[in-house]
Amino acid sequence: MVRPIGIRMPIEAPIKLQDGGDRGKILNIAAHDPQLWNSVIDVWKGIVVADYIHHYSETDAETMYRYMETFLGESIKGMWEAYKGRKKILKMLKRMLEERKSQPRKEQSDFFDYVLEELQSKDTILTEGIALDLMFVLLFVSFETTSWAITLAIKFLHEHPQALKELKEEHEAIIKRRENASYGLTWQEYKSMKFTFQFINETVRLANIAPALFRKTLKEINFKGYTIPAGWAIMVYSQAVHLNPAKYEDPLQFNPWRWEGIELNGTTRNFMAFGGGIRYCIGADFAKVQMAIFLHCFVTKYK
Repeated sequence: MVRPIGIRMPIEAPIKLQDGGDRGKILNIAAHDPQLWNSVIDVWKGIVVADYIHHYSETDAETMYRYMETFLGESIKGMWEAYKGRKKILKMLKRMLEERKSQPRKEQSDFFDYVLEELQSKDTILTEGIALDLMFVLLFVSFETTSWAITLAIKFLHEHPQALKELKEEHEAIIKRRENASYGLTWQEYKSMKFTFQFINETVRLANIAPALFRKTLKEINFKGYTIPAGWAIMVYSQAVHLNPAKYEDPLQFNPWRWEGIELNGTTRNFMAFGGGIRYCIGADFAKVQMAIFLHCFVTKYK
């Protein structure tokens, strides 16, 4: 959410939620600029509601939901259902963590064991709440995102026979070069998959599984006539870049050959499928390996 330089937005009296204190204030900003107001609504859905959900009781969250529903209508209901689902999952994770606390294992064997060890560490900055949030996020980012991308990859293979043909040729050639065709993939074979990398890049560009990146301004920024105050949340809409015709020719067209000769090490301003900067997705390379192994098995073992 941004404000034009030199323009003051009229603000009505704040509404306080139960026991919300200073953090319980909602500022109702007048819609003096329709385009800006639409952007504000998008940001509120993604940031403001999430902030209240995280910091307030279920009663307060319900109050916030009812207030938002008055001007967001049906669009807020999906988010509300997601919030309730998150609460159920966190309760399940908390119960599992309590069970592991009461019956600790002699040897560490999974992520719960490492979380317990860290929670019991003397100098830890980890709290149980942070640990549960982390485990919830990992359930999503370590499985859902990659499985969605693989699902879309299968769709593209079905719709683009030339891409399927080239992918099959690349992976069948890998098998033919082995001393024993029954051997599994090696790291060297993985690194040799040039067209596979092109295919994966194009798939995740169009998938936009993580369509937004969130950052916080460390200082006030002036951008194209707008001022973004220090400390504000910023949502970077990566899909606007990935589908920008000024950056990609025929952006809605699946074209893995557009990546030919381009080597991506990390992120660029025009490709943010795995985030960017110091918060670049720590599992990006692992996700690519998962997709490459799946594609290798899919095109060499199935028809």
